[in-house]
Amino acid sequence: MVLGLTGLLVPLTAALGAAPARAASCTTSTGPYQKQVEKFLGRPVDGRQSAADCQAIRAFQAKHGITPTIGYAGPITWRTMSTMLAQRAAGNNPNAAGKCPTNKGRIACVDLTRQLSWIQDGSRLKYGPVPVRTGKNGTETRTGAKRIYWRSIDHWSTIYHVSMPYAQFFDGGQAFHSTTKSMYNPPGSGGCVNMRSADAKSYWNLLRNGDDVYVYGRKPGT
Repeated sequence: MVLGLTGLLVPLTAALGAAPARAASCTTSTGPYQKQVEKFLGRPVDGRQSAADCQAIRAFQAKHGITPTIGYAGPITWRTMSTMLAQRAAGNNPNAAGKCPTNKGRIACVDLTRQLSWIQDGSRLKYGPVPVRTGKNGTETRTGAKRIYWRSIDHWSTIYHVSMPYAQFFDGGQAFHSTTKSMYNPPGSGGCVNMRSADAKSYWNLLRNGDDVYVYGRKPGT
């Protein structure tokens, strides 16, 4: 089964991808990625902030938990959109570059750069690719060859005090599991590979203890 992928003017804060603290209302400021963001959202590409531009950007930011939600076309908003574009470009051939091993039989691949994961049998795509939310700067999802060593369908994290449904651990506490947050919610997880509920459930049904996991790349912003 193959599933396709179906959102100040102060120089320092702008460089960090955030606008100055202010009330949650639309900004009139033109962001450094205004044209790119306008194009992504299907807005007229003129590089000038308008009220309609701001509302469209704000809706995207609100959907994916990007703050402050004021419609500013800054680095974090554009980075999120760029990741989405890279995911769309992967289509149904996420391992075109051959970076995930094809000589392991069943294996779950995690591409941190594109924030994508999929399951393959040899070179045959079994499930995905699907968007994932991996570790943030300082708690990155560790790269390399791993194996699933423990599964807990209704896991509760005693570290973060949160539910981790369909948890499948593959590296010292790092696991695949579902979350209710957007896959694009910054800055990222505590190291786990967060997934949408339906995807985490499918991974649970397709993988077993001892199955291989391969993590590679580098998450944007880390």
